[in-house]
Amino acid sequence: LISLAFLLSVASSLYSSYQRSIDLLEEQSLEKNRVYALKLSQTANLFLDHSIKILDYSASQIADQMDDEEALNNEVNRLFHQQSSFNSVVIANSEGLMLAGAPGQYRLKGKTITSKEGIEQLKKQQLTISDPYRASTGKLLITVSYPVFSSDGQYKGSVIGSIYIHESNFFEAILGEHQYQDGTYVYVVDSKGRLIYHFDKSRLGEDVSKNKVVQRIGQGESGAQPVTNMLNEEMLAGFSPLEKVKWGVVVQTPREIAIHSVGKQVLTIFYFEIPLLLISIIIVIVLATKITKPLQQIATLTENSIKDSEMGNLKGLNAWYYEASQIKKALIQSLSFLHGQVSTLKDENSTDPLTKLMNRRSLDTILQSWTNQGKMYAVIMLDIDYFKSINDTYGHAMGDEVLRFLSLQMRNTVREQDICCRYGGEEFIILLPDTGVKDAYEIAEQLRRKVEGTISPSGKPVTFSGGTAGFPKQAANPEDLIELADRALYEAKSLGRNQVVIANSNNLL
Repeated sequence: LISLAFLLSVASSLYSSYQRSIDLLEEQSLEKNRVYALKLSQTANLFLDHSIKILDYSASQIADQMDDEEALNNEVNRLFHQQSSFNSVVIANSEGLMLAGAPGQYRLKGKTITSKEGIEQLKKQQLTISDPYRASTGKLLITVSYPVFSSDGQYKGSVIGSIYIHESNFFEAILGEHQYQDGTYVYVVDSKGRLIYHFDKSRLGEDVSKNKVVQRIGQGESGAQPVTNMLNEEMLAGFSPLEKVKWGVVVQTPREIAIHSVGKQVLTIFYFEIPLLLISIIIVIVLATKITKPLQQIATLTENSIKDSEMGNLKGLNAWYYEASQIKKALIQSLSFLHGQVSTLKDENSTDPLTKLMNRRSLDTILQSWTNQGKMYAVIMLDIDYFKSINDTYGHAMGDEVLRFLSLQMRNTVREQDICCRYGGEEFIILLPDTGVKDAYEIAEQLRRKVEGTISPSGKPVTFSGGTAGFPKQAANPEDLIELADRALYEAKSLGRNQVVIANSNNLL
């Protein structure tokens, strides 16, 4: 036992150390990723602000030059090279015709915006940042559209910067370097939970809206939490939404990588503790053997001394030294007291203190046992008629005497195998094993006539109303059986009291 205690103590210590280390590493990873996500979202917001300001400047420069082809070409080329995060830049008129575009290799000039998203941006005539959509060119892209108004306030079109999801772009510029050796990586989702940036480009456009972190971003929350991603991998994720758009940045580390060093640390501690553990166990076993040897006889006898019959053997034990003698005396006193308490507790737990009949707990236990055995039995439920008037006229002390009187009449009338119980208040139940409902009725009637013809402690006879029901013919479980008997009892009361009624099983339908 002592060796086991030592081993369990060491195991518990190692496990606690292991768990604490894991928790600490998880907390550190979560906090690190939360801070990274927050900083990256702030950086992205600043980058978007910068891009919008550049588009704003371009819009102001060409406001009154929308008919100057050279000026427009110069502006889109300047804007494309200055704002390298955009994969393409176009200037379109209010009808969606692209008046100028860069880079030239895409040959955007002269084409018309036909996508639903692009047309809606032009119609809004205000700054808009789209969710990803597939343009007429077949590319999956995000567009930042800034309106162009002439000096007299007339809407002329928009300057539009496009970010191609599957190519180097805005996200690569600010997020591309955040891929670490510990497996940490960054991804960005749009307002619908689709990936718009991920180091694995094959996953771009994938719907990850069921990810719990992505759902929290959609609610505008930021923070950190462990999460199982869409590939069923456990991750430690930090996340933060972008203020300018309903996108979110997530920085996450595989949990397995984050905590992989913990096992080595615990093994090192274990190897260090083994020699000390073995030495301690040997010392303790030697000392324990010497201390416990004289007590072996007492221990052997004590095993059997719970029984009253074994008390004599314990008293005859030769306890030759002081400590053993004191233990022997204490055991004799304790076991004697215990035997008495167990007997008392058994009685108190199973009987009603006023009537000394079985209580409701015992009733439920017996009924359940008989039901489980499939045993046929009947119940008689009875209730003293006008008991409240006895309490009101003679006082509650006399009411208690009447309850004890009825309990005595029940015990003296029923058969030896029948069990009398107090159900509560002035209600009683008699359990009759291996008895049909008609025989139960006869016994109830015999008791009723006896009680009716006997003077009670109040100086007058008392009566009761009763109901009987049988298992299994009338009910399939104890609860329904009691319910049937109770309804039969109240039927007896409604018929004038001082009578017994056999339950009708249809009463439960």
